[in-house]
Amino acid sequence: MADEPTAPGTEAPPEAEVPTCFRHPGRETYLSCVRCGRPACPDCLRDAPVGRQCVDCVREGNRGVRRPTGVFGGRATSGATVTWVLVGLNVLAYLIEWVYPRVVNYYDMIATGYDPVIRQDVGVAHDQWYRLITSAFLHEPGLSGFGPAHIIFNMLALILVGPALERLLGPLRFLSVYVLSALGGSVLYYLLAPTNQPALGASGAVFGLFGAWFVVARRLRLDSRGIIFLIVLNLAISFAVPSVAWQDHVGGLIVGSLLTAVYAYAPKQHRTLIQAGATLIVVAVLVVAVVTRDSQLATVALR
Repeated sequence: MADEPTAPGTEAPPEAEVPTCFRHPGRETYLSCVRCGRPACPDCLRDAPVGRQCVDCVREGNRGVRRPTGVFGGRATSGATVTWVLVGLNVLAYLIEWVYPRVVNYYDMIATGYDPVIRQDVGVAHDQWYRLITSAFLHEPGLSGFGPAHIIFNMLALILVGPALERLLGPLRFLSVYVLSALGGSVLYYLLAPTNQPALGASGAVFGLFGAWFVVARRLRLDSRGIIFLIVLNLAISFAVPSVAWQDHVGGLIVGSLLTAVYAYAPKQHRTLIQAGATLIVVAVLVVAVVTRDSQLATVALR
């Protein structure tokens, strides 16, 4: 049958427009956001308690939602990611030592001296500041000294107290305590130990975590007798065994305890600001101590 002509003065009804995604105009869709009603493709929708919402509405809704925080203001976490990453880094460094033992000569902690193995002057006093932290990830290689027991005991201690501390402090604050305790141990060693005597190990950081756990236990009114016994026992070993760097242990213990005390006892009002300020102050004090020691050693070298 032939199409009937349109009556004069009338127009054919327009075809219904197919809706397109408000974020992707080239995509046709019959879905829409239950909150704003705009058409959206499946990639731009997210499941909601009722129906599906577009990404813009989800983002807008999340602005008023406060993220859960830990006891002392850090991000709440149920895992121990930072702890296990630190364990992994220490173990990886130890395996590298087995393959390439000279890595110890390049990155252990020493104030100043000539290393006949790599045939060069080495030490923090020679602008090798990185040794203050790299030495904390190295342990006695092979079967020398304490052998594998060195890293085994340090990693067991880290696994013992690390996860609980990380959950209480939050990942960032926990990492700050660990790294600055390691740095604090190296700095005190730099200040007090013989200048040509090398040292290495994560003990300074571990002692810092011991001190942190003591502070947290006291703050939360938990039984602290176990950690006190652990600290006293290990300090006694540090001073009794001549080859143990007691300066590193004491330095880590002091920094870890003091920094955690600020984290744990900071008032809720401006707590994050106070904690960040304390962290920067600790870093500044350690830097000043290293610069001062550099100057002392430079003066001695000129005599």
